[in-house]
Amino acid sequence: MRIFADEEVASLPEEGFDLSVFGQRLRHVRRSRGLTLAELGKRVGRAPSVLSLLENGRREPKLSLIEALAAALSVPAAELMRNQPPSRRAQLELALADAQQDPSFAELGLAPLRVGARVPSDVLEHVVALHAELRRQRTKPTATPEEARAANADLRLMMSERGNYFAEIEAAAAEALEPVDYAGGALSQGMLMSVVSHHGFAVSYVSDLPRSARSVTDLRHRRIYLRQESLGLHTPRAVLLQTLGHFVLGHSAPADFGDFLRQRIEANYFAAAVLVPERAAAQFLRGAKQARDLAVEDLRDVFSVSYEMAAHRFTNLATHHLGLPCHFVKNDEGGIIYKAYENDGVVFPADPTGAIEGQRMCRYWSGRRVFTAPDRYSPHNQYSDTPSGTYWCTALVDSAREQGFAVTFGVPYEHSRWFRGRETTMRTRSTCPSADCCQRPPAALAARWEGLAWPSARAHSHVLLALPSGSFPGVDEADVLEFLDRHAST
Repeated sequence: MRIFADEEVASLPEEGFDLSVFGQRLRHVRRSRGLTLAELGKRVGRAPSVLSLLENGRREPKLSLIEALAAALSVPAAELMRNQPPSRRAQLELALADAQQDPSFAELGLAPLRVGARVPSDVLEHVVALHAELRRQRTKPTATPEEARAANADLRLMMSERGNYFAEIEAAAAEALEPVDYAGGALSQGMLMSVVSHHGFAVSYVSDLPRSARSVTDLRHRRIYLRQESLGLHTPRAVLLQTLGHFVLGHSAPADFGDFLRQRIEANYFAAAVLVPERAAAQFLRGAKQARDLAVEDLRDVFSVSYEMAAHRFTNLATHHLGLPCHFVKNDEGGIIYKAYENDGVVFPADPTGAIEGQRMCRYWSGRRVFTAPDRYSPHNQYSDTPSGTYWCTALVDSAREQGFAVTFGVPYEHSRWFRGRETTMRTRSTCPSADCCQRPPAALAARWEGLAWPSARAHSHVLLALPSGSFPGVDEADVLEFLDRHAST
């Protein structure tokens, strides 16, 4: 708990000032000078009780008092205000105090450990390490692929029930754009940086960002680090806004893997809602619908985003603003599904848990047919007859990656009249999930090769491996902290 006196807050030290560290440094220097609290108090005209509150990090000092203390102790004021603990012992005491505020400690029902001068430092090392491991185990996300797929299926159901529209995130994105006077079209780099700085962050582009992270944020100095290069289909400005989204939306460290996925979806949604603002995009789409000329690629071009983000954003707005149920799929050339969403009744292949990630889509669906089209990098439009109905779909292969992914956006047949490409004569018939559709070879072909074929499968090791542990799955925390140490001084 911190206690503030009215006369002490008129002039606060610079942003990033840590009261606990300041108290540790003040105590360390006072003791090294052989002074008691009473003796130091006489030199600066303050009661020992006031100095005790300062040393315990419970009182905010005026800059003038810091300067008086520094003069009395014969050290520069900047020395007292440094944010690094004065010794390893002080660092351990601060770490222990922080750990004992964590819910994982409260759940043990133990009284807080009071650290006196007689407690050996090696004991503190052990206790702090145990607290760190306890916290890590408590925040360890789902560790099995089965549980992760189930969590993903739950999130997909929630998104479908909401029409993939999140009013609260739309409002947060619109509020973030208010200070920059956004008027429409693509968000300029200057506007983007203004949005970020308005929330108190600076941006640094670096070449040594840990490979396991798409960005790293230094919360002490309010600095976001990222690469000046695209990560898959995520451009640097999309990654920047995804990172900012975590803080704008009030995210804390994920409690489990489901929480991690939810935060990821929300942060991605925020980034898309800033880059493709709701009011401007909805107005554009309503005009295109009235002209019966809706097209994902137009949304991509007008707002200068990736095709995948444009297709995602289309699903955010199509049902809420245009009354169009729809679906979205991202798959590789072999048909393996990486992402999918629907609220139009289309039936995706799924495992017994309801998870669709890692499943193989029908070879007659547009997401696979586009790879054999004469021009895979132009929109491939087709009608697909399926057991759940007929759908009009448009698919496009991302040309920016060595490993191609197809992104498909589709609607039920009766809504195709609003879209460019509805005149296509391409039509296929799928009976999946029946194995006779495309999963089982024709009987004559199977008989001809019975016992004479031995394919060697390409292993999908990510399906078999347990998910990485840690609060942020897949992130090498040691790399991240070493990176922050390297850049903190700059």
